[in-house]
Amino acid sequence: MNAIPPIVLVYDGECPICSAYCKALAIRQLESRFQIVNARQYHPIIEIINEKGLNLEEGFVLKIEKEYFHGADAIHRLALISTGAGLFNRLNYLIFKSAYFSKILYPFLRTGRNIILFLLGRRKMDQASLPVRLNPD
Repeated sequence: MNAIPPIVLVYDGECPICSAYCKALAIRQLESRFQIVNARQYHPIIEIINEKGLNLEEGFVLKIEKEYFHGADAIHRLALISTGAGLFNRLNYLIFKSAYFSKILYPFLRTGRNIILFLLGRRKMDQASLPVRLNPD
């Protein structure tokens, strides 16, 4: 099994907004400890996320050490650990540094994601469609 780094962000790789967000994040000082994972491809962390009952259709998941953050909590934590390098990261920090505003704004982001996936004809992620390991050890 692959070792899971201390910080992992799991997102919907078929969502262009989610993909652009993940590419724009500047967490350079954490490169060796940080991994971005497409939830539509197998990775051992997906099994853990399922066991914890976190729904990836409802929001991405951020793992920091042994804690898991979902949706608004994840975007809030990402804002706090980003470098602030570049306009996107500065805006991301200013908007999502507040847990309160993150909880208010995140449902709008999720709704926008759902609309874009629908317009692009892409399927939603449900727990049954997430990739699993074919030959467990």
